[in-house]
Amino acid sequence: MYKLSEKENLMRILDGQEPEFLPKYDFWGWGCGLPMQTGKKSPDGYMLDEFGVELTTTEASMGGFMPVPGRIFLDDITKWRDVVKAPDVSEMDFERLAAEALKDKDWEHNPVILHNGGYFMTLMNMMGFADGLMAMIEEPEEVYALFEYLNEYYMEKEKGLLKYFHGDVYELADDTAANDFPFISRDVYRELVMPFAKKEADLARDAGLKIGMHDCGKAGCFIDDWLEMGVCIWEPAQTSNDILGIKEKYQGKLTIAGGWDNQGPISYPDTPDEELEQGLKDYIDAMAPNGGFCYMAVVVGSAGEETFDRKMKLVDRVYQEYGRDWYSRH
Repeated sequence: MYKLSEKENLMRILDGQEPEFLPKYDFWGWGCGLPMQTGKKSPDGYMLDEFGVELTTTEASMGGFMPVPGRIFLDDITKWRDVVKAPDVSEMDFERLAAEALKDKDWEHNPVILHNGGYFMTLMNMMGFADGLMAMIEEPEEVYALFEYLNEYYMEKEKGLLKYFHGDVYELADDTAANDFPFISRDVYRELVMPFAKKEADLARDAGLKIGMHDCGKAGCFIDDWLEMGVCIWEPAQTSNDILGIKEKYQGKLTIAGGWDNQGPISYPDTPDEELEQGLKDYIDAMAPNGGFCYMAVVVGSAGEETFDRKMKLVDRVYQEYGRDWYSRH
């Protein structure tokens, strides 16, 4: 019988100690915050985000919402003041929202990971990648001013989240990289994105929370900047990065939640189950030594598909039967 709860065990890892058992990072079960989607729809029936960007989802996005192709919310960065209107935080009943968000969560024993907004991806959602990236190069002062405005809004939300949502980790989120390369340089990141992410991180750290980072793609070049902001856990840490090298280099400073090849052949629907099972065991054996790792594996597909659901049960079974007790066997 374990002595530590899921929350205590995760906090132990984030303090740079070896865990009592290998945790399975529960992105959906532990994650908490205010939904980006408002519940309102555009005249064409698309979901709207908190700023009014039209969103849609496809099978390829596995349920994730993205801007509707061809619909540009902001076509001129110099006109953002006329277009971008943040919601009034004073009208948000955080106590009620927290009670609703936490009603099915055992937050006393499981960690609560708080989520808020981002900067880079919010700009891309508003302008599209081509115009958004050009704005960062051609009009950095306007981008900085927009991010400053977003930051004021996000931090007001953050204060409500910190007060009512019983958070343990405050996770910053900004997908600043594609699979094979970062979208922006470290200089641009440090000039335009990092100052505002750091303000959020500082507020959360002062409240006693750990800092996490959600950043897909080959984002490893930003790790030193994240550590400067106090980040101690990164997910999903995709394998286009040198995950084992990163884990060794930042041992005791950065926990990897993920590091699984969720896009490669091992995760394909037609990969035999026995190959997937062995791949998952090899993944655990490679990542678990010396701690600093949370199991988080997913295969290609969508919930409700027979093959996906079967393989995800296998993913969970390998964790329960092979992964969870890994440290007691080693």
